[in-house]
Amino acid sequence: MVLRPLVLLALAAACRVAPAQDPAPAPAIPDASAPIRERVVRFEADWGALGRFHDAPLSPARSARLGAFLAAERAELARVDPARLELEERLDLSLLVNRIDALAGRLELEDARRAEVLTLVPYASRVVALCEARQRVEPVEPRAAADELDAIARAAQQARTALEQAAEPPAGRALGFRAARTLERLRRELDEWRAFRAGYDPLFDWWTAEPAKAALAALEAHGKALRKRVAQLADDDRDTILGDPIGRAALLAELGFERIAHTPEELVDMARAELALCRAAFERAAVELGHGTDWRAALEAVKAQHVAPGEQPALVKDLAQEAVEFVTRHELVSVPPLAVETWRMRMLSPEAQKTSPFFLGGEVVQVSFPTGSMSHEDKLMSLRANNRAFSRAVVHHELIPGHHLQQFMTQRFAPHRRAFQTAFWTEGWALWWEMLLWDQGFARTPEERIGMLFWRSHRCARIVFSLSFHLGTMSEAECVDFLVQEVGHERRAAEAEVRRSFGGDYGPLYQAAYLTGGVQFRALHRELVASGRMGAREFHDAVLRGGNVPIEFVRARLTGAVPAPGAAPAWRFLDEPR
Repeated sequence: MVLRPLVLLALAAACRVAPAQDPAPAPAIPDASAPIRERVVRFEADWGALGRFHDAPLSPARSARLGAFLAAERAELARVDPARLELEERLDLSLLVNRIDALAGRLELEDARRAEVLTLVPYASRVVALCEARQRVEPVEPRAAADELDAIARAAQQARTALEQAAEPPAGRALGFRAARTLERLRRELDEWRAFRAGYDPLFDWWTAEPAKAALAALEAHGKALRKRVAQLADDDRDTILGDPIGRAALLAELGFERIAHTPEELVDMARAELALCRAAFERAAVELGHGTDWRAALEAVKAQHVAPGEQPALVKDLAQEAVEFVTRHELVSVPPLAVETWRMRMLSPEAQKTSPFFLGGEVVQVSFPTGSMSHEDKLMSLRANNRAFSRAVVHHELIPGHHLQQFMTQRFAPHRRAFQTAFWTEGWALWWEMLLWDQGFARTPEERIGMLFWRSHRCARIVFSLSFHLGTMSEAECVDFLVQEVGHERRAAEAEVRRSFGGDYGPLYQAAYLTGGVQFRALHRELVASGRMGAREFHDAVLRGGNVPIEFVRARLTGAVPAPGAAPAWRFLDEPR
């Protein structure tokens, strides 16, 4: 399941433009008595419109305009009296305030990271100014535009020369890589600025054609110098894994936005403890298979049990039906017949498998398996990584009762709450089913138990390596080694996993969300189902019908104890008995 959270907004956005003028105040909410649900829908529409218009990286005007909008919305919501609202509306109010506070906090992080990039690309504001003017469709004086393009080209050349002549790189590799990527987006945006009038304005073409070509070339050359001199990457290097750690303070802020009342270190300790439990169970299964306590030997034996080329789609179809029948027979969750009828399948390309060596899911389950064009070594690795037992342990995660059922229900119940979606609910729900099905005896043989244990260990390792990386205690290479040594990954699969985690498409907490969210659901299940307050199917149906929200708010909805708007996260689920 691919989920792209709104993290590090400027660096994730394609660089268009923001206005140079002071940000206009956001309009007041037209109807102060409008239901909170309607306010949520309107807020998301307004935030989306502003974000699409003001999406230039390295533009302070963008942060100012978005910040003013958030401040006005927050002030308006502060006038709402929660005591006059019903439970669902109180929940929506607290959710909306939490989202606004999270977005405001991420804008602050964006400002700090923008300042870092500007130390390496000091002339960026000149490019941004041209792009901002184009977005506002302001008239262009061709001679002045040519002069500005010439100035940009000279500034970029000077920055590149200074960089190449420096005795030492002026920044760390991660910042150099971030600056190079941002500069590439600025270059594309400058080219769009040029193309906007090219061919339509003969005088513009006459003055700017050559200066624009020179400016674009200078930006490209500076970007290459940043990659080579600071990021220490060759021009054609597409395989080196290079992440951009955000640090402990930013991790703590992100955890707060996700309503996690624990520190990164506590989550890492939890993951290591869970990993130790998996290792003990691994060794018991190894004994059953005749390998003593050599869990690696048992794992390798299981990896060898894969279907023949061309047979993986049929296996996935059978495994999907098996999972549906299991959860239905045990009355664990309601499964609408239409959800069973409408899921689809596609096979991942060799290129896609470089970052997704396993399955992806939702309404369309995306399957990794070797293709004829792969090298012999890559074929064997993909076969081992997508064996029968591993596949059986992940198909239900991606389809039913996992992501497909999840998406099916959230499209039909409380759809406005998709504005609050979080990986801790999305991935935590699917991971929780891995835990519950283990407890329910879904794995019938030692091979199937090893398949489930591999994935559980994988989720534990994701917390350890991703948070440790952002805390600065693990390098990218150490993350790969950890997956190989402690989980039993094929090295290519481990590299793909780490590359996917740090490539910029996922937020810094995404990989930690799987097991953390699963542990949250496990704690909530014990509180409400094991205690006898709710039945299993009643519990799971209620979770799905309440929408995709931080799990502390799921608990608030099911218990009726909704936190006050703006209250800090308080549920310490790790302190509860496991």
